[in-house]
Parts: sequence; structure tokens; C-alpha cells
Amino acid sequence: MYRQLNLYLFIWALVVVFYACKQEERRLPYLGEKQVVSRTTADGQTIVDTVYHRIPPFRFINQEGDTITEKNFEGKVYVADFFFTTCPTICPKMSAEMLKVYEHFQNDDRVLFLSHSIDTKYDSVPVLKAYAEKLGVTAPKWHFVTGNRKDIYAIAEHYMVTASEDPAAPGGYVHSGALLLIDGQRHIRGVYNGTDPQDTKKLIEDIELLLKETASTHDEK
Repeated sequence: MYRQLNLYLFIWALVVVFYACKQEERRLPYLGEKQVVSRTTADGQTIVDTVYHRIPPFRFINQEGDTITEKNFEGKVYVADFFFTTCPTICPKMSAEMLKVYEHFQNDDRVLFLSHSIDTKYDSVPVLKAYAEKLGVTAPKWHFVTGNRKDIYAIAEHYMVTASEDPAAPGGYVHSGALLLIDGQRHIRGVYNGTDPQDTKKLIEDIELLLKETASTHDEK
């Protein structure tokens, strides 16, 4: 009887370890277009690799009047979105959901936030600063940025979301309600509904997962 019990416990332990390992192995997908490339090494071996879509270099101005580039996010996990301060529809809800994520990772230097204003005419540096202060958030943790309108709209395409001026739309602009999870190499690793609390929970979970992946990658190096 004791032998059977010990055997049962041993098998159960193996099952637990197996599923724990499977959970640890789960990684977030890389979103966007990808290319398979090959190169030949000095000794004649062919190495095949996959090049994933990346957010290109950028340069904007944040709510403090500081220049913000992709280098500010180098090696960091960050959440990006597109909004405008006078948005009468989804933006307030998006900001509230993003704030939950901000508060969860407020003391974690590995996680940053980047909100792009699509109303470059009205959303000046002082306006963005007042908006950030109303939310109770600060740079360099959460950057609210403005810049050249064409540059903002162009970078939105690389994030694979909509951002454009439309006089017929509420507030005069159309934009996606997505929150985008970006890794330390500027790959898009997740897209979430910025007005859905359940998706916000999923985003928080996926950030934790991505941080573990990043730490594991660094350990392997």
C-alpha cells in the first residue's frame, strides 16, 4: 500500500513539474511582418534566422519639453497608445485602464509608458503636462509626446494602429483604442483593448511574462 502511495505521489510530482515547465516555456508571439534571412559563416555553414517587425527610430517631445527617442526605451518593456486630450469618446477610459497598469508597475524601472497625441495642433507641451498631472503620473515613467503630425501618423502605422484627422469623427480625430506591448528590442508582443478591464488584466499578466522572458534571455547571455 505504501509503495503504491509513494508511486502515486512520485507520478503526481512529475506531472506538476511538467506543467510548471510548460508554463515557464510559454512566450508571447511577435506581431507584424517577419522575414526569414540566411547568412553564410566563415566556415561555410548557412545560418537561417527570422527578422521580426520593429518600431523604427523616433524623436518626439514629452510633457516636460524633453526630447524623447527610441533610446529612452532601449532594453525596456513599454506600453504604447495613441490619444488626444480633448477626446470625447474612448480616451478617458483608455487612460483609466492604462493608469491601472502604470500603478501596478510604478516602482519597476523595467517598465515604461508612451502615449502619442494625435492632435498636434492643440496638445502642446503645457497641455500634455496638465493632462499628466491630472492623472497623477510623471515622466520619465510615463511620457506623453507630441511632434510633427506626419511623424505621429507614420509611427502609428508601424504600431499597426489607426491615427488620423477626420472632421466627421467625434473630436475631429479617429484613432485605435489599442494598448500595445513592446519589448526591449521594439518588437510588438501584444495588442489589448484599452477600454476593457479584462484585457487590462491580461496586459499586466503578459508584461510579467515578458519580463521573465527578458530576464531569462539575459541569463543565457
